[in-house]
Amino acid sequence: MLYSSNKKGISLFKSFLLFLLTYCFVTCQQPTIKIDSVVKTDSLTQKFYAINHEPLYWLSSRKDAKRATEWLTAIETAKKSGIVSRKLMTSQIRTAMLAKNIRDRVLKVNTDKQITSLVLYFIKELQEVNAHFEYDGLSSHLSDSVYIHQLMNSKDKGPVSKIVSELDCQDHDYQILKKFLKDSIKGTDSLKYKKVAMAMNYLRYLSVYKQSEYIVVNIPETEARYYQKDQLTLKMKIVAGKKKNPTPTIASYVTDIVTFPYWNVPFSIASKELFPKVQKDESYLERNNFEVVDAKGNVVDDSDLNWDSYTEKNFPYFFRESTGPNNSLGVLKFNLQNPFNIYLHDTNLKGAFAKDYRFLSHGCIRLEKPIELADLLTRGNIDDWELKTGKKDTESKTIKLDRKVQVFIVYMPVTVDGQKVTFLEDIYDLVK
Repeated sequence: MLYSSNKKGISLFKSFLLFLLTYCFVTCQQPTIKIDSVVKTDSLTQKFYAINHEPLYWLSSRKDAKRATEWLTAIETAKKSGIVSRKLMTSQIRTAMLAKNIRDRVLKVNTDKQITSLVLYFIKELQEVNAHFEYDGLSSHLSDSVYIHQLMNSKDKGPVSKIVSELDCQDHDYQILKKFLKDSIKGTDSLKYKKVAMAMNYLRYLSVYKQSEYIVVNIPETEARYYQKDQLTLKMKIVAGKKKNPTPTIASYVTDIVTFPYWNVPFSIASKELFPKVQKDESYLERNNFEVVDAKGNVVDDSDLNWDSYTEKNFPYFFRESTGPNNSLGVLKFNLQNPFNIYLHDTNLKGAFAKDYRFLSHGCIRLEKPIELADLLTRGNIDDWELKTGKKDTESKTIKLDRKVQVFIVYMPVTVDGQKVTFLEDIYDLVK
């Protein structure tokens, strides 16, 4: 009897031990779900669910859950190809979705919100660009409601990969660089990868904000292109800023053109370069077509000035170069809205365009074909003959354009010609 009782006890102990081992094994095999029990929902996601009127968008049916997996795959593909940033996180959500059963209601709702937030910001990043401009007077941001409706309306519009392709930039050069990035560059830390990504961002910006008429100046390429009705109409060489006087990146408008402009010498050039020369030789001004003006632009007789009594810091006047073909700005100046006093202009130093290295200015853009560009911008309303035969002290005139014409001064260290991708020198060392 005692033996029988002990036998039953041992049997029960074995059964309990087997249960305990089985439970521990099964528990250890369950995926660790790191989704927080309380999600700090951003305003974009909150707006989405307010419009949706349901707490679950993805996890209410197998069909919708499959659609969520499609989006996660599309996001991971885009991250690898450099279309979007690598900050968009998918691993935790994928882990949660792989759990056979999400029975915890709070966890299920929060996982649904995590997926929605991820997809919304992916859609937003596809259409917003982070091209760097030191002055951007053109861009505006889409309303959040646009991204919400794009997601809601995407359910019955075919595969997610097709939707992503349509939302992404369709520009030819962009698509070539996108393929090049995928097929030819390994690793996202290489300088080549960063150069291509930089160029792609500018191309995305152009595709979003350009109108049918615009000018693109690419600094590393030292070339400018004018487009009319989205067709390349004029191409020319340019001279850009020196490495120590870099041309800033600008997105703005040309509003008017000045014929036979004065050159009002910037203070930095006047104090460091011109003033010391005048102190050594007062005839320098006359020999080089400069005059002295006061703050109101009135000409001052420089022969009455005691140059030895002034220093670079206390000189109360300004230098201005007389109009005419020998002016540093040549016979044309294209005024550009920006805070840096940067503009496009003609030049009296035409020989610079024959050089391969054309980073020679103090920051402004010298144009190889300014008269041709002015003729196109004014629709022929310009006197070519006067510009080509004008002399010193020709009267300066301002021609207002009947519409603002976009100008994009960009820094794209990679160019595309057909299917060919060319890497340019990073002259300003901006690719880090």
